[in-house]
Amino acid sequence: MAKISEEQIQRAARNSIPMTLTTYTLPHETEEYLDHVLGMFLSQFGQDEIKDALAYCLRELAVNAKTANTKRVYFDERGLDLENREDYEAGMEGFKQDTLDNIDHFLQKQKDAGLYIKVVFHAQGNSFRVSVRNNSEITKKEQIRIFDRIARSRAFDSLEEAFSAVLDSSEGAGLGIVILILMLEKMGLDEDAFNIESDSGETIASITVPFAEVHLDKMDALTNQIVSEVDSLPQLPENIMLLQRLIDDPESEISDVARNIAQDPVLTADLLKMVNSAEFMLPRKVDNIVDAVKTVGLRRLKNLLYSYGTQKVMGERYSEMRTMWEHSLRVAFYAYTISRSFKRLRELQDDIYVGGMLHDLGQIVVASLHPDLLDKIRAFTTEKGIGAKMLEDFSVGLNHGEVGALIARKWNFPEPLIESIRYHHEPLDCSEDYRDVVFTVYLANALCDIERERLTYDQMEEAVLADFNISSEEQLMGVLGRLQEAFQSTIGAAVE
Repeated sequence: MAKISEEQIQRAARNSIPMTLTTYTLPHETEEYLDHVLGMFLSQFGQDEIKDALAYCLRELAVNAKTANTKRVYFDERGLDLENREDYEAGMEGFKQDTLDNIDHFLQKQKDAGLYIKVVFHAQGNSFRVSVRNNSEITKKEQIRIFDRIARSRAFDSLEEAFSAVLDSSEGAGLGIVILILMLEKMGLDEDAFNIESDSGETIASITVPFAEVHLDKMDALTNQIVSEVDSLPQLPENIMLLQRLIDDPESEISDVARNIAQDPVLTADLLKMVNSAEFMLPRKVDNIVDAVKTVGLRRLKNLLYSYGTQKVMGERYSEMRTMWEHSLRVAFYAYTISRSFKRLRELQDDIYVGGMLHDLGQIVVASLHPDLLDKIRAFTTEKGIGAKMLEDFSVGLNHGEVGALIARKWNFPEPLIESIRYHHEPLDCSEDYRDVVFTVYLANALCDIERERLTYDQMEEAVLADFNISSEEQLMGVLGRLQEAFQSTIGAAVE
């Protein structure tokens, strides 16, 4: 596929020239390139904010066109007639699994048959149209099925409802079309923005975006519920806030800090456990609170209090979230270890550790209010081969990074900690001042997501990898292997 320059896109946008890209097999790198071209077009009109939503729609239409082409060669190979009801049902019974098991064979067959997918970007005045054309003409049965899905989307007021509904998984792209229509609604458009028709042997699926009508509708019922939940959270426990004030007060004595810690048996135990860990390699065990405070230092103690106070509030409110806390512990360990191995920025290591520990603060709230939603989003995006973050943003209304940042600001957390919570999925958007902390937390969390098969190497931010001098997937997996080993030998057994 020929590459398009930004200058060509500017000229096409200014002069209403349609720009067409053609593929026969739609490999992953082509999907990513189409996403890139779409972004460049939208930037010409200052519409970057709708890029993620429109990119989902484009990918859905392109994959559906590819599936339609594959279906034609599959039915042809089996001697089945798409227009015959019995043949159609017999063919669809094994279509998905058979083609997945031998996808290269069927992709080559459709290429040999000249079955193409053409994506056309066309800016016209103050509107923008993206069309996907393929030369497998849609059957009446297929068209009825799509219109049925569009009609079904009217029953849902939000993306959450669509994910919560039980849709027949055997219908393949059915949920994808429902989400597409709801995504258009999130952009302020209605189902009329989407059209599918056949013309001269082609199927043409298109989305027309009148920019004057676009507005991102993010404030839905669940968003309001989340904001209310954040507002209703209590402040950090009074003893934690008192300790924070003592630490910030230049007139206070270490003995004052130690005396207040001693009034909280759990905090006392956590502090002594930390100071007697292998990290400090002390010649003798410390069991005196004053000595423990001196050893840990006030900065590290203050960070410990953020983590301790948060877990105390959130743990009491959302006690079932143990799995998330265990994930956060692993991210914190990975982040701290990465900071020591790569950056050697000793003064930031405590900020990085606590940033890792609290990065998913918002997800605890989101997951507790709608426990099945995030799992269903992940399952759907895994099947579609797309990132979960965009759908989470649009279905929940606020992504969990934003929710976590709201909580962190409510509790007067320091700015590096707020930024590591807010941008742990969007590290390039963080302030330059806190880049080292945010990049490290992002990398640690991304490595954990690779472990959990929620992320792949090519989905990671290249700028972050370059910042850590990681230039290949093999190198990254080597880093992950060493972190896994260190975690297991240090604290893994304790949490299993």
